[in-house]
Amino acid sequence: MTVTRVSVPTETTAGDHTNAYLVGDPAVLVDPAEHTDGLDAAVADRDVGHAVDTHVHADHVGAVAGYAAETGATVWARRGREDRFEAATGLAPDRTFAEGDRVGDLTVLDTPGHAPDHVAFECDGGIVSGDLAVAAGSVAVAAPEGDVRAYLVALRRLIARDPSRLFPGHGPVIDDPRAVLDYLYFHRLDRERLVERAVHNGADSVDAVVDAAYDRELGALRDLAAATVRAHLDKLAVEERVRFDPESGRVGPA
Repeated sequence: MTVTRVSVPTETTAGDHTNAYLVGDPAVLVDPAEHTDGLDAAVADRDVGHAVDTHVHADHVGAVAGYAAETGATVWARRGREDRFEAATGLAPDRTFAEGDRVGDLTVLDTPGHAPDHVAFECDGGIVSGDLAVAAGSVAVAAPEGDVRAYLVALRRLIARDPSRLFPGHGPVIDDPRAVLDYLYFHRLDRERLVERAVHNGADSVDAVVDAAYDRELGALRDLAAATVRAHLDKLAVEERVRFDPESGRVGPA
């Protein structure tokens, strides 16, 4: 099955490009972030029948409406998230999908965590994984949208499926999915241990946990680190391992 990746310049915390994909025949256009000459040429070279997004963060959806109008593609959104999709794209979906549904040659997999509406798409060549995984570094799972428990489940789902390749939302294609997915899973658990240890060692606020859990100067990334810590504290509080008041940011041992 033909999978065409086009790197599109965007403004994103994950880097400065987002990957758009054209998969199968007729092609499914996945995550068209912006109109570019390269993506225009790739779209013009294929019979595009469908347009979908792994999730509707701004760096993934900017050209959905434009390419749908140009190609006549059927526009799909996650069932139950139609309003969210329309707010992000300015376009009401033609159809909706849920876990296990087929969109062209792709099969939908629910993979929330990075975003509540996040999905991945499985094909013969691997899995188009959106912002579930990256080849190097880690994925943002940050409050208020990030859900660490859901993200860990999504990683385990992909590990169990043992795909041959991952086609991520940012960066190069991942040819060693198991190693990358294992790293991301245990990296998230390591961060969780640091957050929990910080609370039990006396950190009593989100800022104090950030200071204790990160061993480097964060600079412009401090707000993202604080949102990540909040997402971890949400999980730990649900599991009754810490106390956490999201309104005040106060934390303490359970």
